[in-house]
This record gives sequence, C-alpha cells and structure tokens, in this order.
Amino acid sequence: MKRFRALLTLAWSAAAATGAPYGGELRFCLYSEPKTFNPLLVADTSSEAIRYMTAGVLIRVNRQTQELEPELAVSWRVVSEGRGMTFKLRQHVAFSDGTPFSAEDVAYTMRTLFDPHLHAPTADSFRGGTGVKIDRPAADEVTLTFPTPVAGMERLFDQVGILSNKSPKKEMASLGPYYVARYKPGSEVDLARNPYYWKRDAQGLRLPRIDTVRLYIQQNRALELIRFERGELNLMSAVPPEIFDQLQARMPAAVRDLGPSLESEMMWFNQSPKAPLPAYKKQWFQSREFRRAISAAVNREDLCRLVYRGHARPAEGPISPANRFWFNASLKPHRYDPKEALDGLSQAGFRLRDGQLYDAQSHAVEFSIVTNAGNQAREKLAQMIQQDLKRIGIRLNVVKLDYSAIIDRISQSLDYESCLLGLTNVDLDPDAQMNVWLSSASNHQWNPNQSSPATPWEAEIDRLMQAQGSELNPAKRKAYFDRVQEIVSQEVPFLYLATRNALVAVSPSLQNANPSVLRPQAVWNIEKLALAPEVSKK
Repeated sequence: MKRFRALLTLAWSAAAATGAPYGGELRFCLYSEPKTFNPLLVADTSSEAIRYMTAGVLIRVNRQTQELEPELAVSWRVVSEGRGMTFKLRQHVAFSDGTPFSAEDVAYTMRTLFDPHLHAPTADSFRGGTGVKIDRPAADEVTLTFPTPVAGMERLFDQVGILSNKSPKKEMASLGPYYVARYKPGSEVDLARNPYYWKRDAQGLRLPRIDTVRLYIQQNRALELIRFERGELNLMSAVPPEIFDQLQARMPAAVRDLGPSLESEMMWFNQSPKAPLPAYKKQWFQSREFRRAISAAVNREDLCRLVYRGHARPAEGPISPANRFWFNASLKPHRYDPKEALDGLSQAGFRLRDGQLYDAQSHAVEFSIVTNAGNQAREKLAQMIQQDLKRIGIRLNVVKLDYSAIIDRISQSLDYESCLLGLTNVDLDPDAQMNVWLSSASNHQWNPNQSSPATPWEAEIDRLMQAQGSELNPAKRKAYFDRVQEIVSQEVPFLYLATRNALVAVSPSLQNANPSVLRPQAVWNIEKLALAPEVSKK
C-alpha cells in the first residue's frame, strides 16, 4: 500500500509539473438525442460529437490548422494511381476494454462500412466503395483499393471510427480518449476515460486529463445559459447571438467570437417542372434575371446587423471563408441595390405600377417562402426579406412549418414556391457536396432528380464536379471548384444570405481550451483539456 501511494504521489506531482491537472468531470450539453453510438451510422450532430470523443480514426483533420494528422495510422500513402491507400498502423494500441488493435480491425471496419445492408452514411463519400479490396500484408499494415480514383480520399478517414473485430462490445469498444459508460435516454450520456488510450503528453503521462464527461441532453438554450453562469456547465457551443451578448455583458472573459463558421443561411426558388405551381410562376423562378433581381433587393448587411447582432457577414457563396483552401476569395456578396433590382426586372418584362410589380402577362408578383417554425433567427430573416421585397413591389408571404413538413415539401411533394433554410458544410472537401451540385442528385434542391441537366450551366457544373472528383492534383481540383462557385454566383440557384460566426463560451475553470470554427468546436482537443485544481478535486 505504501508503494502504491508513493507511485500515485509521484504521478500527481508530475501532472502538476505540466501546469494542467488531472481528474474531474467536464459538463456540457447536447442539443438533441443521439441517434446512435455506432460510429459508422452517425448522421446527426449529437452522435457526431460523441463519435469524435470516443472513436479512434486512422487520420484526423486538425480542427485548427485544417491539415491532416496521423492518429491510428502513423503514416499513409496513396497508391494504384489514386484508387487506393496503404496505412502503416500504430503499434501497442488497445481498445477501451483491453482488446489489442491490429490491421484485422481496420479490415473488419471497412468491410462493415461498405456492407450494403448497413446503409452507412459515411460510405457514400467513398463513391464505388462497395468494391473495395482489402489487403493485410502485415499485422500493422493495410492496403485499401477502390474501383475508381477518389479525390481527397485521405480526409474521408477522419469520419471512419475503427471497430473492434474481436471485442464482444464491437462498436462500443473505443480507441478514442473516452468510451460511453452510461446512457439515460432524454437525460444524459456519460463518458469515461479510456484507460488504454495511446496518447501521452510531453511528460509521458497518459491522456486524457479529465476523468469523465457528462453530456446533458438539453434543448433549451436559456436554461443552458443559467446553468453555465452557475458553474454547472463548463462550455457552450454554437451560442445564439442574443445569448452570446448577454454573456459578454456579464462574463466577458468566457465568450469567444471565432469569426465566420461553416454555417450559412440561404433561400432558393422551386424550379422543378414537376412542381404543382402555376406556369407563370415557374417562368419567374426559372429566370436568372428574376433570381438576380431578388438577390439585389435583399439587404444582407441589415440581416447580419439586426438578426445576428453583428455576429455574421454577408455570404459570398456556397463556401465560407472559414474553409481556408476551398473558399473562392474572388467572389463578393451580391450588392444591395433596389434600383438595380428594378432595372433587371424591367429588362425581363416586369413593370412597377402603383407600388405593385407585375409580369408581362399582368400577373401581380406574389409568392410564399417556407421556413421552420420556432427558429427565431430564420423567422426574423424571412420578415426582413419580406420588407425588402415590398420596396420593389413584391408581396412575400411567410409560411412557418415544422421541419419535417418542410423536408417533405422540398424533397417529396415539391409543393412550395421558395424556401429559407441553413447550410452546414461539415466536410471541408467539395466532394461531400456531390449530392447538391449534380443535377441528378436528390438534394439538388431547386430542381432535384433531373434525368438530364435542365440548363447548360447545370450541365457545366456536372462536368466540373465530376472532373474535380477524379482529379488528384489539389490545385487543379480547386480551379474546377472555383469555377463552380463562380457559376453559382452568376446563376443564383441559391441566394446566399449570411454566414454566421462561430460563437462559444468557455468557463475560466477549463484549461487548454482552444476552440475551433469546425465542429466539435470547444472539444476538438478533448484529450488535452483540463479542469482547474479546485474544480477537478470536487
């Protein structure tokens, strides 16, 4: 017993020497019920956050630098002319239950990932992955070969949590810093420190520093604020602007505005020939001049100032400046100019009479926009757009619906005229947006599931997206996608409105926090976070 105490004392002395203590419980909120703990089936933000803290991956995208870093793979190389990758695996690693990690686990994971009966969302990014060939030339080496080249293949493995082939716990056995210890539906998820986690700090001490993570399932952001101010929570992510400003006034040291996030707000018109809309309205919505005029009539600066309290910027296009490599810096937000809007409409045959705009067939220009009820920011955006369009003689009717009802309308019945929703590009690479930009895709929102491109510019986007998807040279890929962004800005299938800032709050008791605009924001370096001594000893 004396020897054990001596060793324990030495360990804690070494921990203290690092300036960051060990122990304690980190507490913060999930804003929805996690749908799964299987890392291969993640399709919601809460499950994604849990996967990040529990699953081990071969390669990690550093959320600060946006560069690739080795994790379970100490090295890798692209082989077979872009169709495959060879990984050299880290040795002497074990899952949270003590089961050794080896190439067999990687092979098992990839076979499971591409099992057509699983319907794993992550598998979609590896186009053609169902024909993957897996070779294990050694216990610490794996080669994966796909039927066709996959551009940017390396970054896809950031989303593939490795499963154990031998552990009886399968997907619950963890290679990450924590494992799921307890789940109380509707209440909380508790994570415990993985005793076999392979990372160590500069002094050779095993990470992570914090013993447990308690994730409260809490949707009420006002209640979350109260609990944060009481010290019951250590951090808040994706903080709404009005709550951020309240905290800034009361706890200025806790709040951080990280600048543009990957999240933006946009609206679009229903251009589908199948939509149950009058022919003359379809003609409006399919007119580039009409779409550009509406864009010019919207005051984006006011949207950012009044709706987001200045914690946003007018959006340039489909890629946020937070995405450092893929952002097309030559693009500018569409300028607010009501006169330019009316001039464009006049050239397209529209006429303004007694404050009302009419088309060439004397139809009064009036349409509706659907958005999700209960989202205060979007409701305010819709109201302000309504006021802007009234200035050029257009009546906009705002329709608030449940989110599920909106999804049904925009993807099934197509019974809507325009829509206002948000966009989050979780993956930095444009390959993940194939399901939006290809004209045949179901998420090609303005005119989905086309048998062939309806317009020449959509055909050109198809060509460019397919070209970048098979091109291995990053500079050439960027040139292709820069051109896609230019076409989207010119043709305006989406009216990009505002890019929201990433707003977080971090308790002074949390050490080593260095939040990122990329999810999971404040806990991307979870293994290095530490609680102040007076907190960790509670």
